[in-house]
Amino acid sequence: MVTREMSRKVLPYPLTNSQKFLAWGAYLLGRWVPRTIRMRLEDRSGLVQRGKLPQAIYCMWHNRLALALTAYYRFAKPITPARGLAVMVSASRDGTLLAAVLERFGVVPVRGSSSRRGEQALLELVGWAERGYDLGITPDGPRGPRYEIQDGVLWLAQLTGLPIFPCSYDVHWHIRVKSWDRFIIPLPFSTCVFRVGPPIRLPRVITLDEFEKIREDLKGLMMSLGAE
Repeated sequence: MVTREMSRKVLPYPLTNSQKFLAWGAYLLGRWVPRTIRMRLEDRSGLVQRGKLPQAIYCMWHNRLALALTAYYRFAKPITPARGLAVMVSASRDGTLLAAVLERFGVVPVRGSSSRRGEQALLELVGWAERGYDLGITPDGPRGPRYEIQDGVLWLAQLTGLPIFPCSYDVHWHIRVKSWDRFIIPLPFSTCVFRVGPPIRLPRVITLDEFEKIREDLKGLMMSLGAE
């Protein structure tokens, strides 16, 4: 069981006044731009369309975070309105700004990554899962390599027993940032196809070969949903 001390928020870097201003600006843009985007769901799991979404770990490539919350609130939240969302956010200075934006959207940011506070963040996410929250994670974040599944999402599925829902999308009108992940910024009045794949579960006890096979299966699914 994760204790209250383990699950409390930790902000490795304080939020500066300029970051507070940027967080509100990003929040307002994040509310307005998605309203102009025509989003279509391609539900390869079949569960969204049937309105039977279990508590889950939503897995999204790092470069497609811009519309991740939009998709969650548009397609998942109407089915499970009482369920909250907790997501892993990098413990870096940039992560502090992202965490502030997420809080304005009503999302719980859990600070950590493979290089900093990783184990602590996993324990905190387990705690939020025990409270009935959905979880969100970028399997190739926060520093890549791009489109490579790191251990964190698989460990999280083992610890919580929750299914992993692979998600991705393609948006036809966008800007690509010159970053390690080639981050996609959707432009207003674009069209987006959001795809959800079939869920993947990990048993609590698993061999190394089985673990690596599931990693490859998850990567293949996510690449088929949207990656270029």
